[in-house]
Amino acid sequence: MTETAQGTRLAEVGRVAVTVADQDRALEFYVGTLGFEKRADIPFGDGHRWIEVGPAGAPTGIALVLPREGGQGPGYDTGIILTSEDIDADHATLRSRGVDTDPEVQRWGAPVPPMFSFRDRDGNALMVVENG
Repeated sequence: MTETAQGTRLAEVGRVAVTVADQDRALEFYVGTLGFEKRADIPFGDGHRWIEVGPAGAPTGIALVLPREGGQGPGYDTGIILTSEDIDADHATLRSRGVDTDPEVQRWGAPVPPMFSFRDRDGNALMVVENG
């Protein structure tokens, strides 16, 4: 790894964490409903699990974590933005699978890409933006 101009060796965003109430339920949603791949499901410590999922081939994954004591619980805007090659088809597919999505794709015109948000089973919001 090469040192950056500011003297760190930070290279990329490897994963982001989403707080969930039930890791099995979250895993089923992200893999079974969204079609993500399961990258890790490793027990550690005293009954804990490290679970990572992500779109196939995407460099950044999502860690499905339980709330830490005193930390933020599930049901928040994650700030995660997923990219779609066909936003209308993905919006329709998620709605047909019972996912809590915005009623329609939002279109404000250039330079803002078409987008919509959806919520996982814990109420965590993620956004989908068309790659354009």
